[in-house]
Amino acid sequence: MKYQDNIQQIGSLVPDYLGFIFYEKSPRNFTGPLPLLPKSVKKIGVFVDATTTEVLEKVTQFGLNGIQLHGRESSAYCEELKVSLRQAFQKGSITQLPLIIKVFSVKDHFDFSVLKTYEPIVDYFLFDTKGVYAGGNGYTFDWELLKDYPSEKPFFLSGGIGIEQLEAIKNIDPNLPVHAIDVNSQFEQQPGLKDSTLIKEFIIKLDEIKAL
Repeated sequence: MKYQDNIQQIGSLVPDYLGFIFYEKSPRNFTGPLPLLPKSVKKIGVFVDATTTEVLEKVTQFGLNGIQLHGRESSAYCEELKVSLRQAFQKGSITQLPLIIKVFSVKDHFDFSVLKTYEPIVDYFLFDTKGVYAGGNGYTFDWELLKDYPSEKPFFLSGGIGIEQLEAIKNIDPNLPVHAIDVNSQFEQQPGLKDSTLIKEFIIKLDEIKAL
């Protein structure tokens, strides 16, 4: 999300999460201000190889509920970030400990063994499509690869997901710990500006699938 009025529009649909990209090279880079949102909507800051100091500054400034790491952050970096957040929480400079979501890019294959060192540190994984950009490439990867997912750690499913993927979502193996469906570029009128009508339709149909 990027634009204040649009943030309020989408926020009124009460999605579980709204993402804000803090990466200057992205056309979706968010600089604020952040309008008031329903309390149940978690604000997620998206970072690409930022320093822990930079992340902590944004968490403090915008009251972020979660951090999505979309670069080449190591498990050691994630541990360092977690310690920094805990210290900030203990000092009272932040009022809660944000979730940590580590992103992994997938294309034709993926070595799931790389998840092992991250597993005890992060709260969620996110699988996105590997492409030219760090994210928002606009197309899906082969979800059949997820049948080899070796962990019980819940994950976000991302990568070019739109209305056309609803049938495929319905057919995802129910034993997979899919925590959330992450949508972005397929609902954009321009980078960072989302079509609220399309998103409302998607949420309604996704809720119907969840009810099955």
